Amino acid sequence: MGIFDRLKAGLKKTREILRTDVRDIFKAGDILDDDLLENFEGRLIRTDMGVAAADRVISKLREDHGGRTVDVDAVWATVRQELRDLLKGDGTTQWDLDQPLSPLAKADEGPTVILVAGVNGVGKTTSIAKISNLLQKSGKSILLAAGDTFRAAAVEQLTMWSERLGCEIVRKESGADPAAVAYEGAARAKELGVDYLIVDTAGRLQTQKNLMDELDKIRRVIQKVIPEAPHESLLVIDATTGQNGLSQAKSFSEAVECTGLVLAKLDGTARGGVTVAIRQEMGIPVKYIGLGEGVDDLALFDPDGFVDALFKA
Repeated sequence: MGIFDRLKAGLKKTREILRTDVRDIFKAGDILDDDLLENFEGRLIRTDMGVAAADRVISKLREDHGGRTVDVDAVWATVRQELRDLLKGDGTTQWDLDQPLSPLAKADEGPTVILVAGVNGVGKTTSIAKISNLLQKSGKSILLAAGDTFRAAAVEQLTMWSERLGCEIVRKESGADPAAVAYEGAARAKELGVDYLIVDTAGRLQTQKNLMDELDKIRRVIQKVIPEAPHESLLVIDATTGQNGLSQAKSFSEAVECTGLVLAKLDGTARGGVTVAIRQEMGIPVKYIGLGEGVDDLALFDPDGFVDALFKA
């Protein structure tokens, strides 16, 4: 399947919440009153879109169609456009969909450093593998640094992916200082002249201060080798956790000074509306979405395509 068809399939459960027998919500000839709008707002919130985003959609419907005879096509057109506007934010973060690397920052010279963060179990390591694969397919050379030394399994998993991808990895024993791994990774990336260094970080939840201290240290030691690094700080979020994961994501985002999001496990969730909540509440663009477990199952996030897939019958 193409990207759109896979996205459409992945959003099936979310789409069913919104459009399961649409006639039960909006019937041609009825008057669009507050009862109908409240019913629909409940469905929006059930997708984990968030109250603020749902309120904005409902307010627009009330403004444009409230008290009038229902025109189903016009109502859905308003909903789609409002969701597109929410997802696009200020409109400055749209990328070239024909250029898979267009969302990523690029160093003026030398290795581009991408720092990746996320809580345990969100699919962070797999997302790193997918991004690495995307870079390689675009002709870029990469080096991985296994900075999540808190879990031995994380180092082993990233090592396995490096072997599959055929790229070098910098790693140390479990419990080692992650900043030391990052420093060695930066030095090795510069020595090899690779295009990208991807640094994994610990996925455990900590107090905000401890997390900040560790990530600040990682930044400082990398900058001793590559002064402008990291050029990109990506936060991986599990779409299946919906609103439950949003507060954790906010804390991590502040800690890593996040520049973009990777929304993992979007396939098959009934909480796809969280994409809207993330964009509105965090003000950070979703750059990539995960649509499966395979290394190729990563796609550029396209707000127009997302909304079309969400409402396509």
